[in-house]
Amino acid sequence: MLVTVNILSIVVFVGIAYALSNNRRQIHWRSVLIVLGLEFILAWFFTNFRAGRLAVMAAADGFSWLVKAAWKGIAFAFPEWLTSNHGGPNFVTAALLPMLLVVPLFDILSYCHFLPWVIKWVGKGLSKITRQPKFEAFFSIEMMFLGNTEVLAVSKTQLNQMSARRNMTLALMSMSCVSASIIGSYTQMIPGQYVLTAIPLNILGAIAVAAILNPTTVSKKDDVIVQVQAKAGRREPFFSFLGGSILSAGKLVLIITGTVIAFVSLGELVNQLLGLTGLSWLTLENIFGVVLFPFAWLLGFSVGDAFQLAQYMGTKLVTNEFVVMGQVSKAMLHSTGLFANQHARIVLSVFLTSFANLGTVGMIVACFKGLVSAEKSEYVAARVPQMLLAGVLVSFLSAAMAGLFVW
Repeated sequence: MLVTVNILSIVVFVGIAYALSNNRRQIHWRSVLIVLGLEFILAWFFTNFRAGRLAVMAAADGFSWLVKAAWKGIAFAFPEWLTSNHGGPNFVTAALLPMLLVVPLFDILSYCHFLPWVIKWVGKGLSKITRQPKFEAFFSIEMMFLGNTEVLAVSKTQLNQMSARRNMTLALMSMSCVSASIIGSYTQMIPGQYVLTAIPLNILGAIAVAAILNPTTVSKKDDVIVQVQAKAGRREPFFSFLGGSILSAGKLVLIITGTVIAFVSLGELVNQLLGLTGLSWLTLENIFGVVLFPFAWLLGFSVGDAFQLAQYMGTKLVTNEFVVMGQVSKAMLHSTGLFANQHARIVLSVFLTSFANLGTVGMIVACFKGLVSAEKSEYVAARVPQMLLAGVLVSFLSAAMAGLFVW
């Protein structure tokens, strides 16, 4: 019964995207179905085949290896931080400080032109398979490695050459970004193999959902990649570049730390204000639980489990994934409580592995404002609800695809 409901959820999420599309007649269903079929096959491969499981476990172990290398530097500067939290590292040490190694590492791969080369050719291959415009496919691969502001910033020339409608497609897709530099942090808080499974599923889900919500026909002459890599001219000296990368990583750590503290505190303040009504059940978690409950139930859960998952999902949308990962990390990694159920572990892990939240909407709108003309940025800003919808639908769709094969 629950498996049937899980299958139905995929149809429902696609149906919601269709119902809220801004041009239903122009949807290229053949391309959409190819993308969804590919997403289904990848979910099946990563969860049901030994080779698929070994691949994602190897990738997860690789990120864990990087984090352990980062801990060597952390131990040199702050040895007590690795054992202060009941004998283990605290949130900042486990999840954030490793970015001081991982962010520069990925920047070095870009500096050496290796990462742009991988993105370029994998993007071209994906375009041929999915029949999506070249740059949209290329952009989806960039999303796998760069954060939403970074992926848009390096695409500035392309954005200015594209129509406002195609800019909107990229805005919708950007809601499902992750940054490769932050994946190591995720894998320390929730099962790493599920994090690595979520990333390609989100890429394909973002393509499909954007193609339904904002269908766009691109002519042959416009179907080009204007800029693949590049700052032209003389390259910055390596150690100057590396110093700037480390500085940027440090700023990112401070920003995330401040954001998590602020959002958790604001959430508690709102709950205390709601408590003044005398209604003990009136909390943000319960409000979100009610709103998202039907969709969580569709993912194949009992009523009680679905409501608890819906609370976590709602909290993630209003705050960010780190807040929820911090709440569920111990239970999920030790398979206790709700997360003794493997289906619950993979569904919530996949749902959490993206930047889809209210704060991301603001970041994307601000980014477009600084990169493109006022006309294009206003076109994107006027469609904020559709951006948030895209992020939510991709998260649900990826979770439904992955959860379908793990019970």
